[in-house]
Amino acid sequence: MTKTFDALARDDVLRTLATWHGEGRKAAIATVVSTWGSSPRPVGSQLGIDGDGNLVGSVSGGCIEGAVAKEALEAMQDGQSRLLEFGVSNEQAWEVGLACGGTVQVFVERLEG
Repeated sequence: MTKTFDALARDDVLRTLATWHGEGRKAAIATVVSTWGSSPRPVGSQLGIDGDGNLVGSVSGGCIEGAVAKEALEAMQDGQSRLLEFGVSNEQAWEVGLACGGTVQVFVERLEG
């Protein structure tokens, strides 16, 4: 069976997180759990973040990655998972030259050591 790009990317994120965990680093994983309308990454896309702010993978390929990484660093500190939602209305999208808006929900959780 041939793996898709998304499956290969997910494998890379999980391998890197396993390596970070083995090295004793704090880490968190962010997963796209829901999308509506236009979304740069599909459900199941993942981003790994370590305690130093290193990233592997992608949940947006854009501006929300920084916000997700910030929340992941906070989750590593307080142990609380988070469900984040980012979106652009159709009207806002049209104003900046995009065809349509969309929403993405990202679940962020600390990896336990």
